[in-house]
Amino acid sequence: MVTAEVETEQIQLIKGDITLLEVDALVFYAEPNLELGSGFGTAISIRGGPTVKKELERLGPVGTGEAVVSGAGNLKASYIIHAVGPRFQEENTEEKLKTTILNSLRCAEEAGAKTIAFPPMGTGFYGIPLDLCSRLLVELVSDHLKTSASLKEVIICVQDAREFEPFRKELSKVTG
Repeated sequence: MVTAEVETEQIQLIKGDITLLEVDALVFYAEPNLELGSGFGTAISIRGGPTVKKELERLGPVGTGEAVVSGAGNLKASYIIHAVGPRFQEENTEEKLKTTILNSLRCAEEAGAKTIAFPPMGTGFYGIPLDLCSRLLVELVSDHLKTSASLKEVIICVQDAREFEPFRKELSKVTG
């Protein structure tokens, strides 16, 4: 685990399964139709139970860059922020990813979340470059925490060393 302090708030980098974290909100990099799909989508569907899927049926579809909040069912989180980011080397990937992250943070604030967990946004199946994601996520979260109304802790939850290292490097810039 790596921790960076921003003002009186904290950014933590951990390895693990985001669906097992006890946080106010967790971010899920969602499909525009909000179907849960495979990977963490399957984990949310199974661990969260049928209420999550049922709620998503009335929230979608969602445009690229947008985010919506649902309950988290039986997960340890209170909410899931379903963020629809860019996919497969779309035009303006950086701006779209930036908008997606900022809208996720806005949703967390509107829900009154004190803790939020982000995955590496779109770096797996959707092909978002890991260096781009780590730079934007750490930069935008750090800036946001300086003026946050409710957020006190942001967790970046990665699965392996390949994902961990770029985020560690970016966090080291925050801590100096």
